[in-house]
Amino acid sequence: MNVTAYRRGRTVRSIAATIVAAAALSLTAACGGGGDGGSDHADKANSSATAPASSTDGQDAGKSEAGKGNQAAKGSGKENQADEGKQGGKEGAAGAEDAKSQTSQTQKSGGGSEAEPVGDCDINKTAITVQHVKNPINHMLLKVTNKAGVDCKLVGYPGLKFGADAQAATPVNEDSKPQAVVMLAPGESAYAGITTSAADGSGAEGGKVDSLEVFIDGNEDPKPVALPGGSVYVDSGSQVTYWQTDAQTALTW
Repeated sequence: MNVTAYRRGRTVRSIAATIVAAAALSLTAACGGGGDGGSDHADKANSSATAPASSTDGQDAGKSEAGKGNQAAKGSGKENQADEGKQGGKEGAAGAEDAKSQTSQTQKSGGGSEAEPVGDCDINKTAITVQHVKNPINHMLLKVTNKAGVDCKLVGYPGLKFGADAQAATPVNEDSKPQAVVMLAPGESAYAGITTSAADGSGAEGGKVDSLEVFIDGNEDPKPVALPGGSVYVDSGSQVTYWQTDAQTALTW
């Protein structure tokens, strides 16, 4: 009986030890598997956290680049506005210069609605002289100077009356007609050549006269002019030229 009980007790203990060992192995396996699973989940979590972080970094980088682009665009826009402003200023200045130049040219040419027309020279505001010349022979030079403070014009030719008994004015030499009316600024002079008698002696009704009256177009009254030497010989061959701007031209005929 004791031997049998002993063997049974030993068998029970062996079985129990086997069960305990198996249980221990099972627990060890279970613990090892749980650790690996946790590591996998941690790796996935880290990976998931890293991905949003990378996305966030990309968004921040994109925003930064976009900001730089906007700043560059704003800078470019300001530069373009500045350039346009400068260009507009230059064009405005150029336009002002062009307008000023046109106004000046209009005033010089006598054009434009504001320009006043130039009137006839006032005989009372002129200085008139006459003198003998060596060449051509039988010629005198009549000179008129504008003494007024404004421009004036001399139209046509001077009217001459030699002597108190003259019945008509001295005729004009039509070949001497200029292309334009003579304009005189204050202090400027105009000229007319006078042929007193025919150079070949063919003139009629000749004689000495001791007075000369000069008429200017636009004036009713004449102006007496002293003759050089007090008198001059005049016959039917006498003539006068149109008003000229220089003495040389006036003595051409």
